[in-house]
Amino acid sequence: MRSTHKPSVNGVALDETVPGDIAAGARKNLRRDVESKLAESSRKFLKAFGDVDKQLDTLQEHIASMRTQCDEAQTQLEETSEACKALLDRAGSLREERQAIATRQSIVTLFLGQFTLSEDEKEAILSRDVPVGKRFFAAMDKAEKIRDDCRVLMTGEDGPTKAGLEILSATSGYLEQAHQKIFRWCRSEIWQMGRDNQLDVGPSMREAIRRLRQHPELFTEALAYLSQTRQATLLGAFTDALTRGGPGGLPRPIELHAHDPLRYVGDMLAWVHQAIAAEREFLESLFGVRGDMRMVGSVRTFGGSVEEEWMGELMDTAVGKLCTPLKVRVQQTVRSQESSITSYKIANLLQFYMLTMQRTIGEAAQLSKTLKELTDMAYQIFFDAIEAQGRSLLRVAPDLDDISVSPPLVVLDHAQVLREIMVVYESSLAGDETEEQLLSGFRDILDKMVDPAIESCLTSSEEKQKFRPDWDKPVFVLNTLAYLQSVIEPFRFTAEKQGVIQGLIEAKILQLTEEHYKNILTEAGLAEPIAAIGTRQPNEPLSRLPAAQPAQLQAALRQFSLWLSGPGVVESPRLSQLTVQSLAARVQQASLERLAGAYRRLCEEVRKPKNKYEAAATLLGSERPFGQVHLLWQIFGLQHSGEDEYAGKIG
Repeated sequence: MRSTHKPSVNGVALDETVPGDIAAGARKNLRRDVESKLAESSRKFLKAFGDVDKQLDTLQEHIASMRTQCDEAQTQLEETSEACKALLDRAGSLREERQAIATRQSIVTLFLGQFTLSEDEKEAILSRDVPVGKRFFAAMDKAEKIRDDCRVLMTGEDGPTKAGLEILSATSGYLEQAHQKIFRWCRSEIWQMGRDNQLDVGPSMREAIRRLRQHPELFTEALAYLSQTRQATLLGAFTDALTRGGPGGLPRPIELHAHDPLRYVGDMLAWVHQAIAAEREFLESLFGVRGDMRMVGSVRTFGGSVEEEWMGELMDTAVGKLCTPLKVRVQQTVRSQESSITSYKIANLLQFYMLTMQRTIGEAAQLSKTLKELTDMAYQIFFDAIEAQGRSLLRVAPDLDDISVSPPLVVLDHAQVLREIMVVYESSLAGDETEEQLLSGFRDILDKMVDPAIESCLTSSEEKQKFRPDWDKPVFVLNTLAYLQSVIEPFRFTAEKQGVIQGLIEAKILQLTEEHYKNILTEAGLAEPIAAIGTRQPNEPLSRLPAAQPAQLQAALRQFSLWLSGPGVVESPRLSQLTVQSLAARVQQASLERLAGAYRRLCEEVRKPKNKYEAAATLLGSERPFGQVHLLWQIFGLQHSGEDEYAGKIG
């Protein structure tokens, strides 16, 4: 069924037309619609713009009102500015004055800070509650700086000012009170050190002493108090060491060893030496003096500085009180000794400590003088003892029943005492002595001990031989001298005395050699022929003398040959009694050399034609050594070098 609906535009029914008519109608309608819309919008715009215009009118009214008010405010401001101009000028002037005052105040504050002490600094100096320490020293440094700066300011062209004088006076007063405070504090610290027996010096104490040196009167008084305190402390400590010992009884009291004199004296001297070393270290720390790295025992240089002088005086005073108890005890110990060895050991010990003290505290110190006095006394007692020992040695009567030729017992004991004394002397040497110092240090002792022993030996041998003519005196003397020589020989400081003894030994060896040669010449049977050679007249033939006739000479040569086969050639009972076998061999060799020389002389005389021996070669060649002197030297075991020496000697 066909539809009957007709097209329409904007609700208006259109007759059905051709397509071109439809488009034109649409454009017409669209234009009408747009214009209608545009007209509507313009009406709305005009309405809105009318409202804006009304608001602008209102704004214009407000602006006009504001301009009126601003003009009124400007008028009032101008009137106010005219009224405040004088006030602003006054304020500017006051501002400039305030700035100037502030500048002056800053200067005054800086000046006062530079030239006055703060309340805290005053309290540090004046208050007893503030100890001597960093705070106190800082305040004192500030006061000293103020004083120095003030003096510089007062040297200007205008001269001293009242303020400068007042500041200087006030600062000096504070410094004076500071030194007084240091002095009181030092006394307290020194007293505390003495009570506690402590020698530790802190930085505050060292600094206090350094500052106190600027006040000579207080410094001298402080040193005097220190000296008195150290005297009492050391004396008390020495007394305690003698009678009570150390803390808890260790170390034990020194007087417990009074029965051992060497240890007793040594312990006392060692304690004093240790106390002086501690005192020296304490004073070096107190005065801020660095140690001089001195080797132990080396000589100390005195008087190098004022501190050295102070320390020397203080040490001398501090140990001065020890001299009396030390001297009394040492004197009692030395004088009670009966042994010369102990006396010498004590004297040597005293000398060692005397030299040590002289090098440590000087020869002028009271302790050094006391030790020198004790040393001289000890050596005098020792020398008296060895002199008495020497005199007693000379008074000893020889034992007439004793036929031995060895050194007597009294000489042996005497020599052993000498040996121990030499060992002590050698151990006391420092090693840097000159040759003369080495010898002179022991020369008197050797003279007083060796000379009496030698004299005793010679005297007793003379007296004994008077009662026992058969007793062998030369062998006894040689044995005794050789023993004394062996005792002193190991020590290089006995060279002079060794030379003296060696001279006596050489003389006795010559004497013994002469006697032994005569004895073996008689034992060998050649004594009479040799004597005949020496006593004949110059022109008298030897063969005409009774002792040298051929028959007697033949018998003598036979006896000599038999003697050569006996033990007398090798050893001698007499010489075997010599304790030093080298001396025995020496005497035996010298005697045999002289015997060989005598036999050579005899052979030469027999061979001479003027002595008129018939068949001289046969006479000499009948018995050993057959007239051959070199063969005799071989039998004796001697060197041929000695043949020329003894050629022609017949005794």
